[in-house]
Amino acid sequence: MFPRKPSLRSAVEPFIAMDVLSAAAKLESEGRNIVHMEVGQPGAPAPAGVLEAARLALQDGRLGYTEALGVRALRQRIARHYGDAYGIDLDPERVAVTTGSSAGFMLAFLGVFDAGARIAMAAPGYPAYRNILSVLGLEAVEIPVGPDTHWVLTPDHLRRAHRETPLSGLLIASPANPTGTMTSPEELEALIVTCNELGIRFISDEIYHGLDFAGRAETALKFSDEAIVINSFSKYYCMTGWRIGWMVLPEYLVRPMECLAQSLYISVPDLSQRAAIAAFDCTPELEAIKAGYARNRALLLERMPKLGFEAIPPADGAFYVYASVARFTNDSTSFARRMLEEGGVAATPGADFDPARGHLTMRFSFAGAEEAMQEGLSRLERWLA
Repeated sequence: MFPRKPSLRSAVEPFIAMDVLSAAAKLESEGRNIVHMEVGQPGAPAPAGVLEAARLALQDGRLGYTEALGVRALRQRIARHYGDAYGIDLDPERVAVTTGSSAGFMLAFLGVFDAGARIAMAAPGYPAYRNILSVLGLEAVEIPVGPDTHWVLTPDHLRRAHRETPLSGLLIASPANPTGTMTSPEELEALIVTCNELGIRFISDEIYHGLDFAGRAETALKFSDEAIVINSFSKYYCMTGWRIGWMVLPEYLVRPMECLAQSLYISVPDLSQRAAIAAFDCTPELEAIKAGYARNRALLLERMPKLGFEAIPPADGAFYVYASVARFTNDSTSFARRMLEEGGVAATPGADFDPARGHLTMRFSFAGAEEAMQEGLSRLERWLA
């Protein structure tokens, strides 16, 4: 009889934001009304042009496998986007379409690191990074950041960590999840230069590009053709459930990534790819949605400190407010559970993003409708009174 237990590699920490979403969904199934501020999911649907492209694709009648790297038309449109948005002449052959950014991270980690490699990242940071790395037999090196460096990693952080035990990679997100802080173009270039000097692979998570409120997010491709860039249609383009993203790769990594993708998931859903081509032509609608986020951001940054949520990073981009709850608790997980059950507001405890310090913090997403954000704050005010 085989042992009735899971594999050792499956023993990763839960993605707490998704657990909160599940708990909220259970309460909703029981008739409760919940304000969702737990997951990074736009409250708006995909833009009209995307929906129309999907309708036309369905009328075509045949949805099948595509090339593992994605349909040529979408890869070409993504490459053109880099010219339009960043002034970069990008060869479409360097673009790989993926099943969301999650598959991009999986491919990147598998394609450039061997088992045991150490990859640095900021803490607080996106929890799935460390969980994917753990499953693949890699080590996440979480480097604490705080207000002294605007909540971003610096070359000094990197050099110190590399001196202690050599690093193989660095993963940077700008705008960042959960803090919303941005690495300036100058800081980004300095990190890439430092990585090149130390022989460290640079991976840039740019899925929140387009969602910037204080300055402009720059792509790592501006400073290096060796960087691996990962992006997604989920955030700015409001296409979370379509599960489609992309990577930009150095030329010598394209074929290895293609071979991995062929066996891991064959190809990205045909329907999502056809629809995504239209997303780049929906800028007016998407900018109107972004303006709603900006109003939500201003509302939360004004009212949350008055409610007792403190030490909030600048929230320069993305759609999150990351705040200290030390005034109320030293156990943000329990606090989040009570907030959901008693107050009807779902938010994510900081333990998801920072295992060492997250017991004192929480993340609130302001990606929902403006009316929902108003209601959420009103509920918090009543619950905390």
